[in-house]
Amino acid sequence: MRSAILKTALSALVVVLLGALPAQAATRPDTFSLPNGFQPEGIAIGPGPYAYFGSRATGDIYRADLRSGKGSVISKGPGTQSLGLKTDGNGRLFVAGGNAGNARVVDLRTGEVLKSYQLATGTSFVNDVILIGRAAYFTDSANPVLYKLELGRGGALPDEAVKIPLSGAIQYTTGNNANGIAPSPDRKSLLIVQSNTGKLFEAGPSSGVTTEVDLGGELLTNGDGLLLDGRTLYAVQNRLNAVAVIDLARDAASGKVVERLTDPGFDVPTTVAAYGHRLYLPNARFTTTPTPDTTYNVVAIKP
Repeated sequence: MRSAILKTALSALVVVLLGALPAQAATRPDTFSLPNGFQPEGIAIGPGPYAYFGSRATGDIYRADLRSGKGSVISKGPGTQSLGLKTDGNGRLFVAGGNAGNARVVDLRTGEVLKSYQLATGTSFVNDVILIGRAAYFTDSANPVLYKLELGRGGALPDEAVKIPLSGAIQYTTGNNANGIAPSPDRKSLLIVQSNTGKLFEAGPSSGVTTEVDLGGELLTNGDGLLLDGRTLYAVQNRLNAVAVIDLARDAASGKVVERLTDPGFDVPTTVAAYGHRLYLPNARFTTTPTPDTTYNVVAIKP
């Protein structure tokens, strides 16, 4: 009798404990929608289970709760593009401004634009951004240059950006050039993928001198967003509907593509960010003519 009572009590305790587990661990959606006509490109995740997306159509910033997939626009755009995004520990979002040639920093709490920077005039395509050390670096797919925001004490924003010309191995040609950007595993250099050639480069964060990363003959054609996790680099190959998984040397001088991740839900994903044990990718749908009613979504995969 006591054994039966004990078993019943233990079963009840298990039920209680299971019920106390966070619901999102079991119910987090594998895909969720963005607003119709949004035309997403960039993604940033955190702090917490919140993802941020930028619109190529209007520059709006949309925040989604990864536990439910629901969200809303938190910052109205300037009517120009919002592409690559990164959040920092000070509650700010750094936004690459695409063909407007600019960048801006948005307060995640209020949606207010804290500061804007006109990085280039004339033809430009400010495509992606990375935060490393005390600086933000932006790529320009049309001009061989990096734009650097040197952050002051407590993350203070500078008055203007510094231009760092790219030299060495990278050679700009027709189409999208420098695109996604990430730190090297030893955090001594920057990694840049060149979309049109499929090559991966290291760049000196101060000098801008580039060397090609030896991938053993593999190319990252249509390379877009980059995400570094330890010594593993995820490189989105947008129109190929794939994510290349690259095992890098610590100094990033060489690497090996060990697999390519795909998913039936991919429809030209552009960028990637991680939360928990999942990678999240917005579908830009470049091969679909955009209208105000075109649907867009985000897909989560397990690497």
